[in-house]
Amino acid sequence: MRMRTREGMAVAKAKGRLRGKKPKLTPAQQRHLLALHTAGEHTSGELAELFGVARATVYRTIQRAAVPRTGGASTG
Repeated sequence: MRMRTREGMAVAKAKGRLRGKKPKLTPAQQRHLLALHTAGEHTSGELAELFGVARATVYRTIQRAAVPRTGGASTG
């Protein structure tokens, strides 16, 4: 069963269809959320209610925007 699953995943990846869970917020919604957060007029709970997501999603979106992504492996 494991072998068939991996074969199916390989086929899906080759077709460009291998994905995880779809994001709750579109890129435009993320930019809007960040703009509202930066303005400082709303709490995280208010933003979560406004966008219809959990507070954790708000925190994660803010954190991803604050930490620039690097292309390589981390050295340490």
